[in-house]
Amino acid sequence: MTDTPPRIVLDTNVLYAGMYSSSGKSYQLLRAIDQGRVRIVLSTPLLFEYEDVLKRNQAVLSLRDTEVDVVLDNLCALADFQVVYFSWRPCLPDANDDMVLELAVAAQVTGIVSFNAKDFRPASRFGIEVITPRVMMEKLENMQWLP
Repeated sequence: MTDTPPRIVLDTNVLYAGMYSSSGKSYQLLRAIDQGRVRIVLSTPLLFEYEDVLKRNQAVLSLRDTEVDVVLDNLCALADFQVVYFSWRPCLPDANDDMVLELAVAAQVTGIVSFNAKDFRPASRFGIEVITPRVMMEKLENMQWLP
């Protein structure tokens, strides 16, 4: 095993859940990202989706626009950026999820962290594992994730 942190694509639903509650595994995963134990991969379209969802729900999250911007800036600072040059669409039931899968394929990550594993079933044909935040944290705690 190496000291290189695992590289993942973080689905928007996990980011939202981690911002919504500090008592769950999504929040713990965001802390692990902040601590450098996990590295996220971002694309411009996924970053825009993060922004849209967080700003649309800022009242529920008790965040102001400037606070959402700080969260996004921090994620950008902690992320590897990947340009996606080709499309696999349509591949998944939700067209918004296709960009997450395309990013994962382009960045050659082994994992997408999402609450929608069922919708991401086709990701397995690309060798990409789709796991929940709970499973991701268990793997981190047990050092079972090989980058």
